[in-house]
Amino acid sequence: MGNTARSEPGWMKLVLLSAAAYNLVWMVVLLASPGLLFRMLGVPEPNYSELVRLVGLAVGLSGLGYAIAAYNPMRHWPVVALGFLAKLLGPVVAAAAISKGRLPASAGLGILFNDLIWLIPFAAILYRAYDEAIGEMRIVSPEVQKMALRSKTTMGIGLDELSRMSPILLVFLRHAGCPFCRETLADLARNRRRIEEMGARIVLVHMGADDQVQAALNRFGLPDIDRVSDPRQAVYRAFGLGRGRLAAILGPRVWFRVFLGGLLARYGIGKFKDDIFQMPGAFLIFHGAILRSYVHRSSADRPDYVALVAADPVGQSAR
Repeated sequence: MGNTARSEPGWMKLVLLSAAAYNLVWMVVLLASPGLLFRMLGVPEPNYSELVRLVGLAVGLSGLGYAIAAYNPMRHWPVVALGFLAKLLGPVVAAAAISKGRLPASAGLGILFNDLIWLIPFAAILYRAYDEAIGEMRIVSPEVQKMALRSKTTMGIGLDELSRMSPILLVFLRHAGCPFCRETLADLARNRRRIEEMGARIVLVHMGADDQVQAALNRFGLPDIDRVSDPRQAVYRAFGLGRGRLAAILGPRVWFRVFLGGLLARYGIGKFKDDIFQMPGAFLIFHGAILRSYVHRSSADRPDYVALVAADPVGQSAR
């Protein structure tokens, strides 16, 4: 499906690099002074300092693994999974030792910083990796996509035929009452000239009543934009655009962007008449093939439509 414009959140990298730094510091401590940890806990120092140093090396290697995983958390999720299991089982073993009097209660503070505070962010990364994997498994059949490209626009021309005349920027909208749908129309209106100067034609796909969409297009100065009416959302599904999870529709970032766009930018919030869970997206199509795409992770995502069209697909196809 072309190059999908997706980026991993910066907090993942921050979490993993922090965990790496934490582990590497403890590796240095355990290697330099094997008895320090025991003195801090108020328990007798063992006479097997070499074993403690080996544990320190294992901790350091885990830290190195987190550092490597930080640069691609989705790809290196097994490292995060192993870390999560270690930080989940570690407190269980330590709690059993405290309950039997083999470790002092003060060891609980060490458990908090060494294990428990990492569980939630590690779990969040694993959930994101799972969500990513589910998305990649949603493979769109080329035959289904080909059939979807037969859909006719308001001009009576099929999408496939249009894409053979010139590249088309196929933009899938959310429901008409969504402020992000109106923000999309405002972005397209503002960048229409640049997009068309690069040789691309904007075509919209919507799932609402055509008169409502026409009213919105008139409001944003796009009355003549070609579009496809898809009330059954078949074209959406053909391009792999599913229904978003609750966090993607009503998460904190979404509400913040609703405040910015719906209230401060005065795009407003309309009635929820269509499927509010349907996710949008944008695809650059030429000669029936998808050159590039942007698949929304959140309803609050704001693609750069100019960047999506920026490369010259006609020039590239001739090479």
